[in-house]
Amino acid sequence: MEGLPDVTSFATKLKNTLVQYHNIEDDKWRVAKKTKDVTVWRKPSEEFNGYLYKAQGVIDDIVNSVIDHIRPGPCRLDWDSLMTSLDILEHLEENCCVMRYTTAGQLWNIISPREFVDFSYTVGYKEGLLSCGISLDWSEKRPEFVRGYNHPCGWFCVPLKDNPNQSLLTGYIQTDLRGMIPQSAVDTAMASTLANFYVDLRKAL
Repeated sequence: MEGLPDVTSFATKLKNTLVQYHNIEDDKWRVAKKTKDVTVWRKPSEEFNGYLYKAQGVIDDIVNSVIDHIRPGPCRLDWDSLMTSLDILEHLEENCCVMRYTTAGQLWNIISPREFVDFSYTVGYKEGLLSCGISLDWSEKRPEFVRGYNHPCGWFCVPLKDNPNQSLLTGYIQTDLRGMIPQSAVDTAMASTLANFYVDLRKAL
């Protein structure tokens, strides 16, 4: 496996990093975008010279159904308007895989299409699930895409206390799009992309 010595410890470390993000105090975040159904916050990332984004909203469906739509698989391409392709390169241990996916250009193609190769892991969290990922340094590259890099990111999905048929979905995203793009364009795109993610997901469900 290219660049992955021990899948179990790698997955555990990734999960623990996401749980740390999930426990960051509220006053450390600044609102980046707020719509009727979704709030997106951000704070400077400790991983790279950009932002860690946090998005949160309620989804009218049960946890397993929500996570099945988010984690790598054919379902994701059906509804996620940003993704243009998704291939699972390797199935590792249960609930772990390596996937390669491409994204559409954004902001009138100021941000050109990107390619990512990510390690993905889905695990139980409290009464719900966490689906998390991180990019790998995968040597095989395609010249028509800029290779982006996802620092630890993931989606926590837990049932609402007063209504288990609804889920609270909280995402943490920190993506280094790489290539020559002004940071302000990246920041504009990220907050909107995360808000749209919820819109697309709600339609799909």
